[in-house]
Amino acid sequence: MTTIKDGEYTATIYKLIKDSQYVEAIHILNGQLQKHTKSRAALSLLGYCYYHIQDFTNAAECYEQLTQLHPEVEEYKVYYAQSLYKAGAYPEASKASFVLDNPSSHTKMVKLQACIKYCEENYSAAKSLLEQLPQDDPDYIYNMGCLLYQDGKYEEACKKFTSAMQVLGYVPALSYNIALCYYNLKNYDQANKYIGEIIERGIREHPELNVGIMTEGIDVHSVGNTLVLHQTALIEAFNLKAAIEYQQKNLKAAQEALTDMPPRSEEELDPVTLHNQALMNMDTKPSEGFEKLAFLLQQPSFPPVTFGNLLLLYCKHEYFDLAADVLAENAHLTYKFLSPYMFEFLDALLTCQTAPEEAFRKFDEMNAKLTEQLRKLAKQLQEARLARDDEGQKKALQEYDVMQEKYIVVLMAQARIYWNRENFQMVEKIFRKSVEVCNEDDTWKLNVAHVLFMQNKYKEAIGFYEPIVKKHYDNVEQCNIQECPCKCKPSILNVSAVVLANLCVSYIMTSQNEEAEELMRKIEKEEEQISYEDPDKKVFHLCIVNLVIGTLYCAKGNYDFGISRVIKSLEPYNKKLGTDTWFYAKRCFLSLLENMSKHMVMLRDAVVQECIQFLEHCEVYGKEVPAIIEQPLEETRIHIGKNTVTYEARLLKAQFYEVIGWNK
Repeated sequence: MTTIKDGEYTATIYKLIKDSQYVEAIHILNGQLQKHTKSRAALSLLGYCYYHIQDFTNAAECYEQLTQLHPEVEEYKVYYAQSLYKAGAYPEASKASFVLDNPSSHTKMVKLQACIKYCEENYSAAKSLLEQLPQDDPDYIYNMGCLLYQDGKYEEACKKFTSAMQVLGYVPALSYNIALCYYNLKNYDQANKYIGEIIERGIREHPELNVGIMTEGIDVHSVGNTLVLHQTALIEAFNLKAAIEYQQKNLKAAQEALTDMPPRSEEELDPVTLHNQALMNMDTKPSEGFEKLAFLLQQPSFPPVTFGNLLLLYCKHEYFDLAADVLAENAHLTYKFLSPYMFEFLDALLTCQTAPEEAFRKFDEMNAKLTEQLRKLAKQLQEARLARDDEGQKKALQEYDVMQEKYIVVLMAQARIYWNRENFQMVEKIFRKSVEVCNEDDTWKLNVAHVLFMQNKYKEAIGFYEPIVKKHYDNVEQCNIQECPCKCKPSILNVSAVVLANLCVSYIMTSQNEEAEELMRKIEKEEEQISYEDPDKKVFHLCIVNLVIGTLYCAKGNYDFGISRVIKSLEPYNKKLGTDTWFYAKRCFLSLLENMSKHMVMLRDAVVQECIQFLEHCEVYGKEVPAIIEQPLEETRIHIGKNTVTYEARLLKAQFYEVIGWNK
């Protein structure tokens, strides 16, 4: 920084503040404060600058000194109490607010104390304080809306926020609160309307915040956590937009919403953004995701869903011991952040590891309660239809859908106990018991199809697979499978490759070869279209279908045809060789080698030569392809050179030479 001449300090500092260059101003002011420790001007400006970069702890220190040096100035007492409140020091802020004894500060004191009580989750005290304000005060209307929201009365809260907006004019924070109410009412279109307005105004009025720059891949400096950024509500709006996209299974759009927000360094991120980044990048960066969620749990405040999400993700990745440890270490958070349903579900899920029969009983009890609630909601829905009550019908239907989703989650966890034991008959029995509740749900139908397929009941499996797959043929309607991204871009490729493969195998096993060929032509056509639009994109659907068919023939002992099918399915290697496709291919080769070593199978020389050539191609193209996807929290990692398709292809080739005697 250039040296400031004597007599130009004031002008320089005010110019920096005017240009919002608070960090530079703080640097100069701290230098001045070291020379003049009790300078009122330096302390006042320093407090102002700290407040504007949202460093409320340092702002509070400045204003505390000012209240001691100049107790006659009421504004310093107000700013001191506000800074403590913003810094999250609620007991200290509450104590400081009682010092505001001037009649002109009384209203400010009441409002501040109400906000403190709200943040301390003492909602009844907050309400009592607010009732001391005039009912036409916009802040009274605004804060009453917050209390209604906290009470789960989203429609009433929305009306209060709208009334406050009519009095105060456009306020980004109010607009965000309205969007949040609509989000909780599952009215995503209306929520997006308000979010869109916040983002549009933010871009137009504050181009310096660099909205959307990171998504375009441009490297920019952090804009910092300034007061201006806070006032635009851009961070909150982008987080809510990401949450809506995530709820609608549009993962890519959710990730883009997070990168579109004004750029900040990782240490500057707020807890909600950090939580959303962890959750929405869990598939690609699971280790980072677990690290961020565990870090948040150690902080004084974090998003309420953090605790439940961390436990569920540990269970999803089968880290049951870690989930049990987190649950035991944070027993005080259980009643605060986990609903009774979530606690019972996690308890049963963790019990599965040590006492599966006991876990099955717990799941059964949960589903008995949920079935009863579903029957009551079905009755309410029927009554609303007869009374032609559209609003009541809509509400009952929403509640029914939420309850049905909970039921299916428990049902699948219960069925998995027997699925893991390969007791498919019992799994089928469990599913058949739930027909009354689930017969219209595609997730349930899909799992019924899987269990029938595993029992070689191919004709019955087709009856369940076919309607789901055919929904994507002409893209006339969308399925209701929770994980299915068909809402993004309708295509048969949005159906899981394994589902398509199982349907093809079912067709072949029931001598419906024409239907199998028709389905494969459809997949091929869709893949060609994607290759035309994006030549570098890897698409594995047809490849996996052919691999599964090849595996079927290998399992039946027809290795000549099966292995040839597997080899052809991976051409061209640069587009078809991936971790999943290699998994299916190597299983067939290992099975072949085992049978050849036992002299149970004899291969023609041409096929052996074809196998060797295939493995050599895999060596060339598999250098960058991981052989397996490692679990995110594994303590001992596979050597980087060994976890490649190239390494495994060489091992298989060596085994071939050993079995056929070429290395002798």
